Amino acid sequence: MAGMPQEILLAEPRGFCAGVDRAIDIVERALAKFGRPIYVRHEIVHNTFVVNDLKSKGAIFIEDLADVPPGATLVFSAHGVSKAVQQEAQARGFHVFDATCPLVTKVHIEVAKLAREGYEFIMIGHKGHPEVEGTMGQLDHGIHLVEDVADVARVQPAQTERLAIVTQTTLSVDDAAEIKEAVKRRFPSIREPKQQDICYATQNRQDAVKLLSPAVDVMIVVGSPTSSNSNRLAELARKLGVQSYMVDSPAELKAEWLAGKERVGLTAGASAPELLVQDVIDRIKALGAVSVRKMDGIVETVKFPLPKGLKL
Repeated sequence: MAGMPQEILLAEPRGFCAGVDRAIDIVERALAKFGRPIYVRHEIVHNTFVVNDLKSKGAIFIEDLADVPPGATLVFSAHGVSKAVQQEAQARGFHVFDATCPLVTKVHIEVAKLAREGYEFIMIGHKGHPEVEGTMGQLDHGIHLVEDVADVARVQPAQTERLAIVTQTTLSVDDAAEIKEAVKRRFPSIREPKQQDICYATQNRQDAVKLLSPAVDVMIVVGSPTSSNSNRLAELARKLGVQSYMVDSPAELKAEWLAGKERVGLTAGASAPELLVQDVIDRIKALGAVSVRKMDGIVETVKFPLPKGLKL
């Protein structure tokens, strides 16, 4: 095919974040320590390759706790779970390890603390996403979900003296800021978190795409369709005027996407392994690219401790 790319520009940072590393490590250590099977509620992280790899090692992914036999070892996914799921797991007597990302847990703790002070919440997030369900499930009532600016006008809290904002951790930074401004216009005295809820890794990967987009002719995002933060990366590149495609594996990459494009930008969502990025690089090279250049970017050093009982 004529005019295939000459250069691949790699976003920095990209791929796994500390929360994803920790969640996968928890499942692998549980398998090593307790043997197979280990049950995991929901996909541990939203990546097909990671989930299939853990299945091959003995992890069984379930949505309903009724599918887990009594006395089994159960891991909660990185997205977090509601209080009801925690209580059910306890009542059923499972040996539970919680792989909820500590940055999601921070949001849960803030919700519990402010609820005790009589606060209601407006949550910015995507309906049906497991992280949103987990955060909203910290309380029986009093959390109002808004997905866009239009939703803000429809919110009807029981009172407006004590209102606070919380945010899904994997949103578009710019979209969330726009929705938050609409919330503040409607509820000027609303309480904001001391630090933004959107996680450092989501922010850093989006910033890297902003830096990369003007320098490339097409953007490839490695990530699964269910991954919120991967989808936001592809969306962001499109908003910045770059054709953008998401691939779950190298086999999904189509040669025609790259035809006539000299420079290919490549990044990966926080749940996509570097192994897949390297496989995609190999595929683009096979189509004619001759060089790979890494952009300058933030070096992430965040690490989260493992739960007690899993140190090998």
